[in-house]
Order: sequence, then C-alpha cells, then structure tokens
Amino acid sequence: MTAKSPFCYADDHAMSEPYIFTFGSRQFNLSTRTHIMGVLNVTPDSFSDGGKYLNTEAAVEHAVTMIEEGADIIDVGGESTRPKGSAYGAGAEEVEAEEELRRILPVITRLAKLTSVPISVDTYKSGVAKQALDAGAVIVNDISGLTFDNEMAAVVASKGASLILMHIKGTPKTMQDNPEYGSLFGEISDFLSAGIETARKAGVTQIMVDPGIGFGKRVEHNLQLIKDIGRLQGLGCPIVLGASRKSFIGRILDVPIDERLEGSLAAAVAAALNGVHVLRVHDVKETKRAVMVADAIKSAPTA
Repeated sequence: MTAKSPFCYADDHAMSEPYIFTFGSRQFNLSTRTHIMGVLNVTPDSFSDGGKYLNTEAAVEHAVTMIEEGADIIDVGGESTRPKGSAYGAGAEEVEAEEELRRILPVITRLAKLTSVPISVDTYKSGVAKQALDAGAVIVNDISGLTFDNEMAAVVASKGASLILMHIKGTPKTMQDNPEYGSLFGEISDFLSAGIETARKAGVTQIMVDPGIGFGKRVEHNLQLIKDIGRLQGLGCPIVLGASRKSFIGRILDVPIDERLEGSLAAAVAAALNGVHVLRVHDVKETKRAVMVADAIKSAPTA
C-alpha cells in the first residue's frame, strides 16, 4: 500500500497503523476488507428511493435491516443531489437547512440510541452537520469536498468527527452539463488534496476521499475512475466510492433504476478489487456477499 500522508490521521500512533479509524465506539481497520456504507435517503426526491423512508419509523426500520444485512456504516441524507439531465429530468431542488434537519434529526437520534454502528450524515451545510453530530452522527459526508460551506471543516473538527471529502465538478444543478477534464485523475486529486489540507488545518483528524461517481462525470469518466481507482491511494486516505444504481449503469445495460442490481454489484466488485476501502450502496446484503468473495480473491496467495 502507498505510504500514508499525514493528512488522514490524528497522531503518529495512528499513522503507524494501516487505516485504523475510530468512529464513535467502533474501531475499523479499513485496510483489511471492503467495508459497506448503507444509504438511507430521508428524502422525497432521491433518484433511487425517494419517498420510501420519509417516515421516521420506516427510515429507522430500514437502517436496522441494513445493519442486520452487514452494513458497517449508515449514511443518512435529508437532501437529494439528483442531477439535472436526461436521466433524471430537472434535478432535485435545494432544501433549506431547517427542512433537512426536520427530516434527519429524528432518525439519527433514534439510531444512535439503538446501535453503535457509526452514523454518517450526508450534508454540505455546516449548520446541519453540527446538529446531526450533536444527535449522534460521527461522520460527515460532504459532497462538495468543503467547497460549498466555509464553516464545515471547523464544525467537523470541533465535534471530533470524521470527514468524507467528495469531488464534484460544479453543483448538482450544473454538474452534468457536458463535464470535461484535461486530466481526470489529476484534477480530482488536486481538488481532494486541497480539501484534505483545509480539513487538516482546521483540526480534522480522520479523512476519507470519494472521487464522486456521477458528480460531474460522463459514463467514460465513471468507468475510468472505477478501473484505476487505486491511483487515488497516493492521497494517503481511505477511498470511498458510490456507484450503486447510478445512471452510467443504466446506460450500459439500458435498464431503469430498479433493474440495476447486477450492474451495481459488478461495479462494486471491480472497485473492491481495484482498491476501494468503503462502498456506499443501496443493496447491502447483495453487495456484502459479492465483495466478500472479491476480497477473498484479492487476498488469495499467488500460486
């Protein structure tokens, strides 16, 4: 594995171990296997499952099911980032912080009392992150890589939380407007490196990175990212990836969202074999089983 940058760890002791992260009361060695982050969208308009878990009881029940199926982390989001474009129409509307909090806080509060499984909050708003962390979340998953809210890094640091920095080109409304790259990996690495530096300067002690599949990417960009995802290991942080049910799978297979399981599993296995540490997925049980086999293949001794 690539030598670690000091950006992703709190101290020299942590740096001496291979991606050992503490999330609340749980400690994970993210280098030993592919970990699973279950998606819990508490939204009416997410591209895959919008409206299914708006009710707190339904959302908590689904989270518990995902945990029983093997989710290592639950990622709770209260605002859809469904892009504008031919695949998804006009795209999702922005949500005020108050409404986002109204959706997610009851769910996070209940889950934090029910389980020690780490809870992540999917938000780019520092005010939402602060209250979610107070309610029991221990990870902030920022799709903007700290570029939408200048206060986010300080909030994450002040709460002793972990941070996922995702790459995005533009905004959810503009990101699929003919995205182009002079150097796909170069531009994404530069973007994430800047976020890592900002986070560390603020005092964030555990950082993960996500190349942002579908967030300002064409089909070919997404495929290149999954194929060569190991190139991002040079950033010295665990790599998170979310390809589950996304439009590039639908375009390859010519199938609607509810028929993308097999394609999602293929992408998950490829990502696991190529160096991803955490997969953000909708179908936890199926993905868990698929990557357990991929991990076994990956770790098999050479004949």
